[in-house]
Amino acid sequence: MPVKKVAGARVESALGNLLRTGVGVAALVVGLGALVYLGGHGVEHADYRTFHSEPAELRSIGGLLRAAASGQGQGIIQLGVVLLIATPIARVAFACGAFLRERDWRYATISLAVLGVLAFSLLGSR
Repeated sequence: MPVKKVAGARVESALGNLLRTGVGVAALVVGLGALVYLGGHGVEHADYRTFHSEPAELRSIGGLLRAAASGQGQGIIQLGVVLLIATPIARVAFACGAFLRERDWRYATISLAVLGVLAFSLLGSR
């Protein structure tokens, strides 16, 4: 088997493992947050007549991490959602690194462009 095919199979396997692990960890974190949240708020009745946005402290990564570290259910759930969003971004970054290592400039450039679009959509939308 040529070296390039073996390396490509390893990269594909690593990318698949990255996606499975990222989604699994995110699901576990969201599940834990749901248990914590329902443990404290499970008997409350929901009022759907008015919209209640997330608390202000959950609108930034720093506030989100502080809320999750203090054991707030909403903060833990939000952290799981952020991990879920970060998983495909990590996949694109990993693929870009693999393409650069293989000196496949075309796909490395495409991966960098996709990474740039993702970064702009997350950070430049303010």
